[in-house]
Parts: sequence; C-alpha cells; structure tokens
Amino acid sequence: MMPGMNPRIMKQAMKRMGIQQEEVPATEVIIRTPEKEIVIADPQVSKVNMMGQATWQVVGEATERALDTAPDISDEDVQTVVEQAGVTPEEAKAAIELCNGDLAEAIMKLRDE
Repeated sequence: MMPGMNPRIMKQAMKRMGIQQEEVPATEVIIRTPEKEIVIADPQVSKVNMMGQATWQVVGEATERALDTAPDISDEDVQTVVEQAGVTPEEAKAAIELCNGDLAEAIMKLRDE
C-alpha cells in the first residue's frame, strides 16, 4: 500500500479500478536460474489481479545458493552399464558422469570405443 493513505480507502479505490489483491501465506519462495537458486525465507507474498493478468509481489530477505548439477548415479545404473557395455564399474561410472546421467548415451559411447 501507499504510505500515508488509509488502507480501507486504498482497497476501495483498487476495487473500483478492477484490481484485486490477496495475500498468499507462503513460507518460502525459490527462484531457479540456470546457474543458481534465489531463496526468500519467510516472505510476504501478494497476488495482484488486474484485468485478468496476475502479478506476484514478493518481499523478504534473499539468499543465493549454487545448483548441484552432478547427476545422482546409483549402483544399479553402474551395473546396467557394466553389463550392457562390457566395461569395468569405474569406466561405467565415468561414462555416466560424462553423459550427465544418460545411461543409453553412456552405453553407446562405451560400445563405440
């Protein structure tokens, strides 16, 4: 809201203009970019609907954290590549990491070598 203005009058004026605002009881907001996450804990979140267009307003203290881009490689994944490509577990794991967790691609690369 605008400082120094009566909240009730402001709400009535917004209603006359076709603007609806609702508070959202959020506990955390996460914005993901290709390189990082921006995390806002205990935010104040408002959804403003104006002429059918929803706009979100988020207020709070933001922190940034890096994304973990390494794929999760299970023992079953490694065993599958070992059996299909006929390689050692170390070679299989290295190929899976190189292919960003794509087992089919890892098997094809190892078979072509």
